[in-house]
Amino acid sequence: MPDPALTTSTDPASDTPADTTTPGAAPAPADAADAAATAPREAGGARPPRSAATRAAILAAARDRFAAEGYERATIRAIAKEAGIDPSMVMRYYGNKAGLFAAASEIEVHAPDLTHVPHDELGARLVRHFLERWESDETLTGMMRVGVTNDAGAQRMRKVFAEQIEPVLSAVCPVPEEAELRSGLIASQVLGMALCRYVLHIPPAVALSHDEVVAWLAPTIQRYLMADLP
Repeated sequence: MPDPALTTSTDPASDTPADTTTPGAAPAPADAADAAATAPREAGGARPPRSAATRAAILAAARDRFAAEGYERATIRAIAKEAGIDPSMVMRYYGNKAGLFAAASEIEVHAPDLTHVPHDELGARLVRHFLERWESDETLTGMMRVGVTNDAGAQRMRKVFAEQIEPVLSAVCPVPEEAELRSGLIASQVLGMALCRYVLHIPPAVALSHDEVVAWLAPTIQRYLMADLP
């Protein structure tokens, strides 16, 4: 008898069952790992990590495929193969390719509150924060790769910039109406270094220590944020 939470049909683009689950409906557990993930924790213990590990493998494979092939060409079947699981499990966890992309491209940059940072230290604070974030969360590098290879990824990166970074910079920009321009200039430096250091692995950029990156970039970021317009 069909699972009411997941009715499938054939997706000719991916040769994988296409999900027709109503948007927003909770996916049914894919296997015992799902049941373990939703079960109460045992006293003094933690939930079994298998479900989390499976999801992490799916998301890592999805970022690789989206970066290599773009959103339209990447298929659920190829992503599942790379993750080492059955395609139906991807559908159970994320519903469809759109849901998978949304999950794979979820980014939190945790931009710092700069309103209490001394004005002459703003550039250094921003550069150091983004170095630490990039090296502690591989999602950022994955989405950088996706963003430079297809429109869906680029759109997602622009949304992150507009919603998470620009408001933080606007709060300390000396001329509010210039905040958008100044934020764009700062992004060009931060994302440029990230691209060279973490995606393209250009040796001189990779070889720099955190302190050296801060010493080189912070003055430029500081000027873009606080200096008078040319």
